[in-house]
Amino acid sequence: MRIAAFNVENLFDRAKVFNEVPAGQANPHQDILDAHAELNGLFEETNYTDLRKTRMIELFETLGLSNSNESKYAQLRRIRGKIIKRPKNKPREIVADGRDDWIGWVELKTAPVDEIAMELTARVLFDANADVIGVVEAENRVVLTEFQRIMSARFDVDEKYHNVMLIDGNDKRGIDVAIGTTIEYPIGRMRSHVDEMHEGRRVFSRDCPEFEITTPQGNTIVVLVNHFKSKFGGDSPRSKARRKRQAEAVRDYYNRLTGEGFENVIVLGDFNDTPDSDPLKPLLDTDLRDVTDHPNFTDFEFNANNGHRGVGTYALGNDNNKIDYLLVSPALWDKVDNAGLFRKGAWPGKQPPRWEVYPQLTKEHHAASDHHLIFADIDI
Repeated sequence: MRIAAFNVENLFDRAKVFNEVPAGQANPHQDILDAHAELNGLFEETNYTDLRKTRMIELFETLGLSNSNESKYAQLRRIRGKIIKRPKNKPREIVADGRDDWIGWVELKTAPVDEIAMELTARVLFDANADVIGVVEAENRVVLTEFQRIMSARFDVDEKYHNVMLIDGNDKRGIDVAIGTTIEYPIGRMRSHVDEMHEGRRVFSRDCPEFEITTPQGNTIVVLVNHFKSKFGGDSPRSKARRKRQAEAVRDYYNRLTGEGFENVIVLGDFNDTPDSDPLKPLLDTDLRDVTDHPNFTDFEFNANNGHRGVGTYALGNDNNKIDYLLVSPALWDKVDNAGLFRKGAWPGKQPPRWEVYPQLTKEHHAASDHHLIFADIDI
């Protein structure tokens, strides 16, 4: 069985601020990203102090939302209550006094993903040839199935993933995690943790669904798909604390599963932090093992001229950019025949290119994703 994890960074639509990044340059709209993350964080506070209200007004200005609920890159979504008052020729005013006074958020506007990037994302998904794949940053189940149908027809290949499942999570932008399996690997029982609470707020930015999968040999594997709290907008103590709580929760689910007699457990996805980080410590200190540490792990696409076998899963693949994981329980560790990273759809840099890529990948914004697919072949 080949199992993989891949952050596709949306399939059809992606935030405009990401689509307009010139090749090889830093994001010119980082202030928009930072303001979006900070403002939504402030919205979650129970008490909007005068200092917080002042900062909110500044962030509305940065996002271009001082005069309207829409700007080029952002949009204020208001479901109930009111957050900002915009009197003509007078200063803007935050009128809510805390989270309980209104329901809403700011979201980044999206635009269609570059067509070449879409095609290369499909190529990665097809060419990696996984039997089971955890997908991160999928819009919804319909988008996943439609993306597979359209791209299979475009490349004249069979639709690989007969079983596709996505449970809506907590991200207001519709960024969710999903799983796809071939017909030989049916999905059985599923368990969501979308409403798991800790100190009055939901633990997961998206969800940590558990999927029971049956192999052709009749074995049961439980796969937990994750997308932990990101570092966008600055890795504040609050972000780190939330990521750590997510790691603790997944650790607890894993311990429960093994206590129930499940020996074959896999935890995978984008954890948004490195192996030596404090937030991931609760999860990485269990007996789960990272396939990049396995003696059978090979990064066969990494340019040998760079002098080492890379384990980085993001951007240019440097070791300090390892943020995507495929963790297996001890019973599966001994059955790993091969593991690696599939990098052909990722931007390889220029001086010199670090790995072989698809011929169409001539510009950075055509990359399938900033993340690299991670996989393992398990004899089960």
